[in-house]
Amino acid sequence: MIDWWTSLSLFSKILWSITLASSLIFVIQSVLTFIGADTDGAISDFDMNMDDVPSGDGANLYTFRNLVVFCLGFGWTAILLGPQIGSTGLLMVISAVCGIGLVVAVMYIFKFLSNMQQSGTINVFKSAVGCYGTAYLKIPEGRSGEGKVQISINDSVREYNAMTDGEEIPTGAPVTVVEVLDANTLLVERQNSIII
Repeated sequence: MIDWWTSLSLFSKILWSITLASSLIFVIQSVLTFIGADTDGAISDFDMNMDDVPSGDGANLYTFRNLVVFCLGFGWTAILLGPQIGSTGLLMVISAVCGIGLVVAVMYIFKFLSNMQQSGTINVFKSAVGCYGTAYLKIPEGRSGEGKVQISINDSVREYNAMTDGEEIPTGAPVTVVEVLDANTLLVERQNSIII
């Protein structure tokens, strides 16, 4: 191993160092991403904030991840094609094109994967008004106290604190959301069931 390393030219040593370092960092980033440790502020998603450069579709081109991916594609292409291509300039151009192509491919893969995830978070201020549900705990009259309701928002049953402006609403009574008072409290009114 030492004989192989000492036999390399300075250019080859630099190329191998960049390629092996970027490969190791890429493997670490990938493992962290798939186990869920790749969050905002993690080293694998370090962004260089460049306000005057348009990022397009929310994907920032200037990230640490993309630098690593570029070095990975550039380095391995140069190492693999080096013996077949005699011109260093042509080798650098081909390697740079492959590095950029790999960056674009990885960006599209991560964009596709991020579009598949669902947050599960419901914006109660936008979604709750007009929804139907039932009183889970009785709701005192005239906003004199809080009860609880279970309502269906976006095909998901959620429980919220509830108040009413009208008469007391007993447990099990059907209700309609009239207003969102805060993120955890709804103003509801009792639905009158009509029997024919």
